[in-house]
Amino acid sequence: MRLTSFTDYTLRVLIYLGAQRGEGRLATIGDIAAAYGISENHLMKVVHHLALRGYIETTRGKGGGMRLARPPREISLGGVIRDAEEDFALVECFQEGKPACSIRGPCALRKVLSQAMDAFLGVLDAQTLENLLRPESELLKIFGQRIELRRK
Repeated sequence: MRLTSFTDYTLRVLIYLGAQRGEGRLATIGDIAAAYGISENHLMKVVHHLALRGYIETTRGKGGGMRLARPPREISLGGVIRDAEEDFALVECFQEGKPACSIRGPCALRKVLSQAMDAFLGVLDAQTLENLLRPESELLKIFGQRIELRRK
């Protein structure tokens, strides 16, 4: 399975906000884009998605920005990925509306791949954003260096 860039950026935004939560100011899309070296345009869609799903809170206007809407220990990686990914069809026979596979009855591949997907998501369900924030001080140092380079 390959996660989309959208899901990758979704996780990156949450990691950034989780690491920044004790810094006392709201993060901006520009800060996050600079920290990771990615497009602000891509991040606007991600931030909108995260706000709609209740993972983050946003404030518009001067001094605005975003922060986590709940503690990192309450944000399941499996839930985030399920919310961000549109399609978990590993192979064509998993896709809705596709013609039935000619060996569908006796084929064991579908069952094996389904079990593998369940195991993949099960591992992610057991992890939270909090698990990704260690060591937090190292993340903050890296993010701070990237943002300072952007401001120069």
